[in-house]
Amino acid sequence: MTDWKRRIPTIMTSQELLDRAFARASKAEVPGTVPFDSVKKTNIAKINGIGDMTVTTLLKYVRAFPRMEKEDEFFSQLVDVVVGLDDLKKALASMTWCAEKASHLQRMYTHKVKKAPSIDAVAKVTREFYGRFSSIIKQIDKDLLFAQKARDALKLLPSVDPDIPTIVIAGYPNVGKSQLTERISTAKPVIAPYPFTTKGIQVGHLRIGWYTYQVVDTPGLLDRELEERNAIELQAILALKYLAHIIVFVFDPSETCGYTMERQEALLRSVRDSFPGVPFIEVENKADLEWGGTGNRFRISASTGEGVDELVKLIEATLKAERPERMDELPQ
Repeated sequence: MTDWKRRIPTIMTSQELLDRAFARASKAEVPGTVPFDSVKKTNIAKINGIGDMTVTTLLKYVRAFPRMEKEDEFFSQLVDVVVGLDDLKKALASMTWCAEKASHLQRMYTHKVKKAPSIDAVAKVTREFYGRFSSIIKQIDKDLLFAQKARDALKLLPSVDPDIPTIVIAGYPNVGKSQLTERISTAKPVIAPYPFTTKGIQVGHLRIGWYTYQVVDTPGLLDRELEERNAIELQAILALKYLAHIIVFVFDPSETCGYTMERQEALLRSVRDSFPGVPFIEVENKADLEWGGTGNRFRISASTGEGVDELVKLIEATLKAERPERMDELPQ
């Protein structure tokens, strides 16, 4: 996703597009063999300048956005969650239509100016072009505004690579998810806001031998039970399904997180329902505190690092066992 993020320019309003095009055209002046010839050539230059600049700008906007049919399922789902895939396609289609219509007007009125019999007729035809051209551009003002909002929203998305096997960290708030993400990542995760979460997600990378994995912590998404999530959150979880190769579910048996083990167990069941078929590793965090634990789960302390190396080995073994055919394709 990173490349197209850099490609999408700031999208102007319809009035800004027209102002820029007309300002550039106002400077056009082409000498002719006689005054009438000069007037014709100058007005043709104005029409072509306005048309060329506007059409080129609109098509640049359209081409800068990623083509969803060529993207992976995860990214398409993500765009649908963030801005609405159908709405974005409609806005881009409107801009394409406008560019085609503007180009047609440019050709038509260039021809009319060439055939105009007098200076007054040239002026009349040019004014008519200005009016019709402006009307066409203003018809897509809402689409341009939507595309700008979509651009701003999409640029906030963290750079998540759907081709890299991904470890999703889940659990209630304050159980140590973010601390574990930082502990097992080779670099401090980048915290990037999603429009559908209150805190944003953390994306880090874990390197084991020759292989690189993504580690994603999702505060605001996987810390509530299924029935408590709204439609946007459910869609976002659907998007994550295309990423998750394994889910590490973090418990806090000390209950210092503010949630009872009963509620944490209920959340685990809910998350499992949201990710059928994805392997889970259940860990009990805060082993450095005084708590008994269940004795049935992997014990770690994200704070001190106790048990984390062993957890990483378990993650690697689980990935190899569950997705053996994909291990040969992992980025190195």
